[in-house]
Amino acid sequence: MDTRERFELPQELREFRELVRQVVDDKIAPHAARLDETDDWDEGLFRVLVDHELTGVGYDEAYGGSGGGALALGILVEELSRVSAGLALVPAVNKLGVVPLLLAGTEEQRVQCIGGICRGDLLMSYALTEAEAGSDAASLTTRYVREGDGFVLDGTKRFITGAGVSQAYVVFATSDPARRSEGISAFLVMADDPGVSFGRKELKMGIRGSPTREVVLEGARVPAGRLIGEEGGGFTIAMKTLDHSRPLIGAQALGIAQGALDVAAGYAAVRRQFGKPIAEFQGVSFMLADMAMQLEASRLLVYKALSLCDAGDPVMTMWSAMAKCFASDAAMRITTDAVQVLGGYGYVREYPAERLMRDAKITQIYEGTNQIQRIVIARELLKALDA
Repeated sequence: MDTRERFELPQELREFRELVRQVVDDKIAPHAARLDETDDWDEGLFRVLVDHELTGVGYDEAYGGSGGGALALGILVEELSRVSAGLALVPAVNKLGVVPLLLAGTEEQRVQCIGGICRGDLLMSYALTEAEAGSDAASLTTRYVREGDGFVLDGTKRFITGAGVSQAYVVFATSDPARRSEGISAFLVMADDPGVSFGRKELKMGIRGSPTREVVLEGARVPAGRLIGEEGGGFTIAMKTLDHSRPLIGAQALGIAQGALDVAAGYAAVRRQFGKPIAEFQGVSFMLADMAMQLEASRLLVYKALSLCDAGDPVMTMWSAMAKCFASDAAMRITTDAVQVLGGYGYVREYPAERLMRDAKITQIYEGTNQIQRIVIARELLKALDA
């Protein structure tokens, strides 16, 4: 069946979702509030993913994975995000780091990194953003020079998810900032390479329990075999990677929104005012209906984008941007409305609604702000009209 025409998940993915949901509800949900409160990396919760063979989801069996592709990985991220958006970043960011290797890396690089991820021995991060290079990624200033039989990198990467915990990093650097996109190359950098260090942990509003730090490169030496693809091809790799990673952010937003709707609907069904459950009041019931519609529309967009990634369809650029943008905007509305449904209880940490609202906000920002997504969507739409 053409995955672009599918409106229902195949049976094996529905069964997979149920298995993941059971693990999440039994092993992770009881710790979600604590993870948010402490903002500490929790090795024990990571080991839950490893022990249940979830770190191999979405990767080819040749590398030790369990297969399933982007759609299976998206379902995993969605179900994790329903209770802990921070922990959901483990599989999402691993894939963000792996995609450049799948696009342009050597087989040796793939075996080393993907195999390590599937076994639970390795975590990966993606280091593109800098203090002055966010939406304008081509303006990055981290430099590299050839030296001997390798490269030397100097610069600082900002807001890097997993920094300090991950053992491997895909780092984008330029031979000359004046060359902008044409000068950028991609490198596989290891945390224990000489000259690699990490800045302070950022104190974030949401996705807590997932470390975010600077990656500092001071004369960092990288062997020639760790160049990813060709010199000067890094910017293309970075942009193509985002086509694959944006639907996973859509899946994260989807899970956050589902968690918020579950909380709001459950609360509205039992909270009584004026002698009856508040769910029976039209004002509240219409809010729940709108939340459900936005959620299901998001789900169809996200699943379609993930399916296009699995199919390698070039139209995924537009659909990935649409899925990420629509789902994250919907998640922000749904979580805000969930807080409203709970009233005063929505504003306190006794209930997870406020945490889900805090978590939702970042999905509108990273992997390209939603303003950038709209630029991408419009550009691809107009390109199609000219074809």
